[in-house]
Amino acid sequence: MTMLTSLINYWKDFVKAYQTVTSFKWLVLGVLVGAMSGLVAVGFFWLVEFGKFIIQHNLAGLVSPEPAGEGIFHGPAGHFRPWVIPVFTTGTGLFTGWMVSRFIPETIDGGTDGTDATINAFHNQGGIIKPRVAIIRGFCSVLTIVSGGSAGREGPITQMGAAIGSWLAKIFNLSAKERRLLLLAGAAGGLGAIFRAPLGGALTAIEVIYREDFEAEAILPAVMSSVVSYSIFTFFYGTEPIFGIPRFTFHDPRELIFYALLAFVCAASGWMYIKTFYLIKYHIFFPLREKLGLIWSMGIGGLSMGIIGIIYPYTAMEGVVTGGLFSGGYGWLELAMLGQIPALGMCYIIAGKTLATSVTIGSGMSGGMFAPALFVGGMSGGLVGKLGNTFFPEIVTQPGAYVLVGMASFFAGVANAPIGPLIMVTELTQGYGLLAPLMLASAICLVLGRNSSLYEHQVENKFSSPAHTEDATINILEQMHVTDFYNPGNVVVLEESTTLKALTDIIANTDQLYFPVKQADDRYAGMVSINNVRPWMFEEGLHDLVVVRDLMSRPVYVRPDYDLYQALLRFVNTDYGQIPVVSQTDTNDIIGLINRSDVFQAYAEAIAEVKRETDELE
Repeated sequence: MTMLTSLINYWKDFVKAYQTVTSFKWLVLGVLVGAMSGLVAVGFFWLVEFGKFIIQHNLAGLVSPEPAGEGIFHGPAGHFRPWVIPVFTTGTGLFTGWMVSRFIPETIDGGTDGTDATINAFHNQGGIIKPRVAIIRGFCSVLTIVSGGSAGREGPITQMGAAIGSWLAKIFNLSAKERRLLLLAGAAGGLGAIFRAPLGGALTAIEVIYREDFEAEAILPAVMSSVVSYSIFTFFYGTEPIFGIPRFTFHDPRELIFYALLAFVCAASGWMYIKTFYLIKYHIFFPLREKLGLIWSMGIGGLSMGIIGIIYPYTAMEGVVTGGLFSGGYGWLELAMLGQIPALGMCYIIAGKTLATSVTIGSGMSGGMFAPALFVGGMSGGLVGKLGNTFFPEIVTQPGAYVLVGMASFFAGVANAPIGPLIMVTELTQGYGLLAPLMLASAICLVLGRNSSLYEHQVENKFSSPAHTEDATINILEQMHVTDFYNPGNVVVLEESTTLKALTDIIANTDQLYFPVKQADDRYAGMVSINNVRPWMFEEGLHDLVVVRDLMSRPVYVRPDYDLYQALLRFVNTDYGQIPVVSQTDTNDIIGLINRSDVFQAYAEAIAEVKRETDELE
């Protein structure tokens, strides 16, 4: 009985803390969404790896290199049947087109990939991602990746994790703002698990939605979600990082020149990557969709990807036929870090991966652009490292490190998200040996790529987002000042000892509705509203007994240099219709009044202006 009572008390304390302590509430919600995101990531990863093993390894007879931390299915490859790939990619394209047009037609123009769909949901859809959208897109992403489509699993798992956060927000009846934060927490959980990089996943989720900002309020739930999701994922698949590589370090300041050169190369390849994607998406597949319909245009995209994949040069590894353009390509990145891919091979792969990814995702097939972007960036950086090691071996001693730096800096440029990928790389290498070159290259790429973005729904900052209209209004009100809106001039000021009879005469002879009150020593002491006086005005027996001191309420004031947001808060907190404006140097010197209606009018005009600008942008 005592134990039951203790449990009940603990539960009551828990509920009370959840309802009253905001940080505790987000901690609990972050853990919950992280647990669910982690389980979804476990299942999604298993389906992708199993499907790749069956279709690419067994049926097609292709053996793509697996990174050390990911290969979970092993066995001899089947007979070499390259035609299997275009058959499955075409079938996947047709099936995806039918599913999307039949069940989720609203997502046809949803953006670049699952990550971009999440960004769109945050800014423009109130943080809502329908469960059926995440399920269908997630399943179709599995088919795209396992059939050989050049796409990654990070975009889909980001969208699925975000959908879990959105769904939980609906279950708990959270506000639109809270739903958006939980959406980001779910996305962080998916990224932290699939990358096995909890901090990098959390930071990427909250910064990728903006070009020049990040969602600070989502840090706590995002970190908790990512940590819990990562813990669940590694319980099933181990804590080893994705890549089995030596620990790279930076020790020669002269090498920063080569890392700066890497940033320029990654910025150039990033520009090519984005331009190629948009060119193929909007100038090839959009016209095809208009003429043939969504299903057939996706089918053509799948067929094109399959043909590109099987005709692109293969590499013989120990007598086994392999292809470099299929799926995410992390195994090839590991080979590049280990120095097993020549410079010319990297050039071929950069061009081929860019084309293959643009065809796969540009046609509308489901999958992520995140992993292919890291792939192209890693190869771009590896090319610089390879050439630097060839001509300056005494300076560039670890060319494999350039692959890692290229991954982070390339993504910083194409996605305007420098911090998360940088942290991811340090988590992947399990050290901070490359921190200085990572920071330098990412900063340069960020500046060079500031005018373009891989994600179509990414906005500049919070004040450019419809999700933060209120914040934008506050920002506008902070730019307006009381001095431009108050009514200067003589103000009727009462003394504390003024009788009700005298006050009645004063009210009858002025249009003023709120009266400042001063003490005998001329100090501002309070306010009297006509609403306070009205109940006593016709009680003639009290006219000489009641004085202003008995009727006044607490004092409040603003100065001419106060902004309108400060004034607005004072009106909201007091419910006064007018507030005294005092001089800059003396709070007892009342120089005018500001009306609540004037501030509210400015507030309404600010909201209308923000909405008008938002509509023009859309």
